[in-house]
Amino acid sequence: MLYPERRAAEAELEAAGLLNPGPWIDHSRWCARACERIAHAVPGMEAEKAYCLGLMHDIGRRVGRCKERHMLEGHRYCAERGWTDAARICITHSFMIKDVSSSLGGWDMDEQDYRYMERFVAETSYDDYDRLVQLCDSLALPGGFCLLEQRFVDVCMRYGANENLIPRWRATYDIKDDFSRRAGCPVYDLLPGIRESVFREA
Repeated sequence: MLYPERRAAEAELEAAGLLNPGPWIDHSRWCARACERIAHAVPGMEAEKAYCLGLMHDIGRRVGRCKERHMLEGHRYCAERGWTDAARICITHSFMIKDVSSSLGGWDMDEQDYRYMERFVAETSYDDYDRLVQLCDSLALPGGFCLLEQRFVDVCMRYGANENLIPRWRATYDIKDDFSRRAGCPVYDLLPGIRESVFREA
């Protein structure tokens, strides 16, 4: 199996939450739900696969507090179990721009690991699932579905900004527009309860 099936993926995330509790657990669940809903509306995509990959995208955080190292930790964890598609998503979800230097987080890994990720991203041809998880990572906060702009601000407040910020936003908008076109409606229309979630604090 190239990714854990639904029950296994949910069990993995639950176990990871015991190892490293935090808002990333609920964020992952909402990301997975967004992936499932959008994939269901896009011809040719598998909603079940999208859900499972969305659920696993941050699984590297199971090791504890870390920055960009969570991608490599998740990649290795999934690869060891034969979940090659999930292993791939653990890295690609952060790079809507196919250049690891575009990252906003800190590089808490050695040079060899950094170069591995650099090669991996450069040599990987993104598919619909890579792009979908990249999008849905920005449609999910721990409390529910959100607007892209809410997630953009959330990430900026935690990690700061650099010269890659605007290009990353533009790339994410392009992905959103592509999935909206293919789904036949704005992706926000596919996310139940988003209005209540967005205006909960208003």
